[in-house]
Amino acid sequence: MRIATYNVEWFDALFDVHGQLQADGEWSARYNITRAQQAEALGKVFTAMDADGVMIIEAPDTSSKRSTTKALTGFAEVYGLRTREVVTGFANDTQQEIAFLYDPDVLTVHHDPKGAAELDAPVFDQVLGIDLDIDATRDEVRFSKPPLELSVTTQSGATLRLIGAHLKSKAPHGARSRDEVMRISIANRRKQLAQAIWLRRRVDSHLAADEPVMVMGDLNDGPGLDEYEHLFGRSSVEIVLGEGDTALFDPHADQALRSRLGAHPTTSRFFIKDKKRYLQALLDYIMVSRDLQSKSGDWCIWHPFDDPRCWSMPELREALLTASDHFPVTLDIEL
Repeated sequence: MRIATYNVEWFDALFDVHGQLQADGEWSARYNITRAQQAEALGKVFTAMDADGVMIIEAPDTSSKRSTTKALTGFAEVYGLRTREVVTGFANDTQQEIAFLYDPDVLTVHHDPKGAAELDAPVFDQVLGIDLDIDATRDEVRFSKPPLELSVTTQSGATLRLIGAHLKSKAPHGARSRDEVMRISIANRRKQLAQAIWLRRRVDSHLAADEPVMVMGDLNDGPGLDEYEHLFGRSSVEIVLGEGDTALFDPHADQALRSRLGAHPTTSRFFIKDKKRYLQALLDYIMVSRDLQSKSGDWCIWHPFDDPRCWSMPELREALLTASDHFPVTLDIEL
């Protein structure tokens, strides 16, 4: 079985308000790429992955006029994907939903946020009370993009919990001076670490119930990604991974944590205008609990330059670069 996570940059902009795919010559929300070019590239990437389930980060919007489910089922039909069913959770107002696109012949999937009454690990559409700045005052933390918590049953009867997450970006939007950049960046990191703690507590609650857990998505963080990490000691990735017998495992995160100054895998590629260069970062993960680790085979980042299979197929290589500024991560696992 193959499970994937894929952050698709501005997927929503490819659909009209009726959920119809707009694969035409108009510009997409991606720089210098038409909607037809991005749509066709995504079709090629999803087809090549051939996953049984894909956690889509930045999925098309759900609102009073738009439907994530309608957009993604239509997309799957256009490109003949076997992942043709969609499950979503708590909608948000960012035009970037989290959705799971899956093959109903292989998986049975439900949005299943358990434990609504837990004060220290509430359901993701609620509020977490936590002291963010050590001033003996409880701050209220909310998810701008509530993680998607799923109950999954495979064709063979195996069950597990899947959590798709897109943690808050740390970019200091609105800053007008160096001091403001620092203040906003530190405040955003506090919020992001609080979200990571909240996510980890939900993981612990499932592990305590002997439920296998898989956490996947874009954590917008990684070991050594910025200088503010040193103020707090750990990245949000390390918090979600946890420690000891209940620790989750992701080989790419493990490699990065072991060699902070050396080369490590990357899952995204962004153009930095003022530097006139591309920045690559490890942001996307598939973390599994120990009981799933023993059943796991190959983790793969579909990187157009770093993965020999992707590099050797020019059509797929170009599609990966055109489709998004993130690359898919897949896990082959026996379930």
